[in-house]
Amino acid sequence: MIRIDALWLAVEPMDMRAGTERLLASVVQVFGQAQAHHGYLFANARATRIKLLVHDGFGVWCAARRLNAGRFAWPREVGAATSPMTLTQQQFDALVLGLPWQRLTQMQVITRM
Repeated sequence: MIRIDALWLAVEPMDMRAGTERLLASVVQVFGQAQAHHGYLFANARATRIKLLVHDGFGVWCAARRLNAGRFAWPREVGAATSPMTLTQQQFDALVLGLPWQRLTQMQVITRM
């Protein structure tokens, strides 16, 4: 299993034809370097496809996921941050399933019935 200590979400859309080298170049452009055991998430403009780039300390891994129906919950609001955002493991798990990861804390509490 690949250890991932930190997860970063790239807000700007990425062309999903991009391979590991282009994704890595984007990470280096934004962060200055790719940290070992960090994961970097990218989505296409429609948020129907995502790619995860992970530097494991020896090399780079790239994984892709596609939703056949619906979209991934990706920050798209006007005025959304243009810099990468960090995600918790719980937020990442919800995101890759297509769930509303931004509202996890709200969804854990029932306030009315």
